[in-house]
Amino acid sequence: MTRFVVSQSPPLSGRVKISGSKNSVLPIITASLLSEGRSIIEDIPALEDVNVICDVLNNFGVKTQRVNSKLFIDVDDITSYQAPYELVRKMRASFLVLGPLLARLGRVKISLPGGCAIGTRPIDLHLKALRALGADISLGHGYIEATTRGLKGNRIYLDFPSVGATENAIMSAALADGVTVIENAAEEPEIIDLANFINSMGGNVKGAGTDTIKIEGVSRLKGTTHSVIPDRIEAGTFMVATAMNGGDVILENVIIDHLKPVEAKLKEAGVEILEVPCGIRVVSNGRVKAVDIKTLPYPGFPTDMQAPMMALLSVARGTSIVIETIFENRFMHVAELKRMGANIKIEGRSAIIEGRKKLTGTHIQATDLRAGAALILAGLKAQGETVISNAYHIDRGYERIEQKLSALGAVIRREQT
Repeated sequence: MTRFVVSQSPPLSGRVKISGSKNSVLPIITASLLSEGRSIIEDIPALEDVNVICDVLNNFGVKTQRVNSKLFIDVDDITSYQAPYELVRKMRASFLVLGPLLARLGRVKISLPGGCAIGTRPIDLHLKALRALGADISLGHGYIEATTRGLKGNRIYLDFPSVGATENAIMSAALADGVTVIENAAEEPEIIDLANFINSMGGNVKGAGTDTIKIEGVSRLKGTTHSVIPDRIEAGTFMVATAMNGGDVILENVIIDHLKPVEAKLKEAGVEILEVPCGIRVVSNGRVKAVDIKTLPYPGFPTDMQAPMMALLSVARGTSIVIETIFENRFMHVAELKRMGANIKIEGRSAIIEGRKKLTGTHIQATDLRAGAALILAGLKAQGETVISNAYHIDRGYERIEQKLSALGAVIRREQT
């Protein structure tokens, strides 16, 4: 088992390059199933989730090969339409193979998904979208099986702007007969990146990044080369790390427009954020003010940044309120922060945080991906040594986080137990 050992660290200083987006690369890899021939995905982050999704594709007979930051995907010979439990249970994003396999083969059987235990995240919106396109779907014995004699374009209204359901609908519609219009679609930058990838394969997706997306189905797609956008959540995490611990850090390979909600809240907390030619510069004296946060679908404050921000607010001056509207179980990190001395009270979907002058290092565990990142940030600020178990959660979404932080002056190491 892997764990991180973190000690109270000096202010951070230097440069860090942000990796390709985890939340973008996973649907893009699954979308390669729609094409014929080889695709090359560039700026691939070295993450455990990327390894898992490649294993899922390999299970279908797809050949994947990683060379440095490039992933080569050959989908000419798909030999299976089933995604087994032992693979899908590892990561919820595996469920994104449902749409492209159905569109490409006309049949798919997939285990119900796993992933971080941060909420129910029902799949009904995914199934509603596929049924609207003409899929016959049956559920039983922990599996979903979908078949079609040919998907047909239709109007799809999503009751909630679900990112995953929007992605599955776009991928399914890309090879459907006719025009599909998705209303109340998710607007995240990762949706735009997926649409750009499909369009580069010969697809016709318009309106990505707005709440109405129009897809005109085509008969075939071909392999392409595509570079993944930078990871806005990793960038936000390093922004918060600098704000919380103090320092002067330049983040390279970022798209500042994707970070507006995080930038706004950090500035409100007293952090200086400047645009520079190679990215953004974050300057902080480590003494931040309390702010209130409410997570919302993009372009609102991202739920993936809620846990890191709560770590920051636990040492802010004053009292903050954090309201989580996306996932009902995304406060599991609170118990671990309280073990470090944080003063946090939960009332339903709200957390009231009274900032403390100090935290104290102790043995804690990462309960999910973003909670794990929050605990690392808390450990950098806490007096003494913090030992964070279940580090595999963090490796799912952060590439070499201990090396990147160490290069900025943080005191952190990885241990095998």
